[in-house]
Amino acid sequence: MLAFKFMQRTLIVSMMISIMIPLIGIVLVNRKTSMIGDALSHVSLAGVAAGLILSINPLIGGVIACIIGAFGIEGIRKKFPHYGDMATGMITAVGLGIAAVLSDFAPGGNSFEAYLFGSIVSISKLDLILISITFLLVVTMSIMFYGGLLNICISPNLARLAGVNTKFINGLFTFLASITVALSSKVIGALMVTSLIVLPVANALMVSKSYKETYIYTILFGILHTMSGVLFSYYFDVKPGGAIVVFAGLGLSITFIITKLRERALKKNKVILREQPEN
Repeated sequence: MLAFKFMQRTLIVSMMISIMIPLIGIVLVNRKTSMIGDALSHVSLAGVAAGLILSINPLIGGVIACIIGAFGIEGIRKKFPHYGDMATGMITAVGLGIAAVLSDFAPGGNSFEAYLFGSIVSISKLDLILISITFLLVVTMSIMFYGGLLNICISPNLARLAGVNTKFINGLFTFLASITVALSSKVIGALMVTSLIVLPVANALMVSKSYKETYIYTILFGILHTMSGVLFSYYFDVKPGGAIVVFAGLGLSITFIITKLRERALKKNKVILREQPEN
């Protein structure tokens, strides 16, 4: 497997994506805005189709479209603060509509389909460079603004009172989130990106007891799900995005079962301790 150049690039990119997306996802989930990732993944398809039509790198087209979509959502949410979900729905609908129209004119049906469900053979050197730069930016932001992002997740008003530059951090986070979603569509698939945003976080929330533990477990689960899916995709010739989602779903189910069994065992032990006679 490692003898092939495309698999070397794919494994490196997959590892970076498996860390990047969960780092973005933990903030989106805690802010209760996880569906923004779904909206941006659909918007990225419009950029991909435009890139194919204009004969430019579809990934760059997807990045531009996602940036426009992300700040569009933030603008609409500020305009209508009591209808935050409406902004996500509007951008999703517009992005998907444009993608549907442009896809009829995009040359190379297989190329466009690769961005829908992911592909492990289409990672180029330019893709590797772009994802590497984004990976460094996302990790750096997550470390430098850890406290600020935590305060924003708890309460934006509390964050402002604590002296956090919420406008700058939100703007930077929105920018990096949009790029991350767009770049991830090449491996995972635009229709599958949301699963990697939500499922590792949900998995981590079942076993963690603090925000810091959630951060750590989310990254670990993200790596486990992504790498398992990519390897399964290579050996069994299936779509990597679907394989990643299946492994993430299995991981979530297993964690849920183990958690429930532990809870029952603890309750049983408490009952036994209560029934034991005092000496």
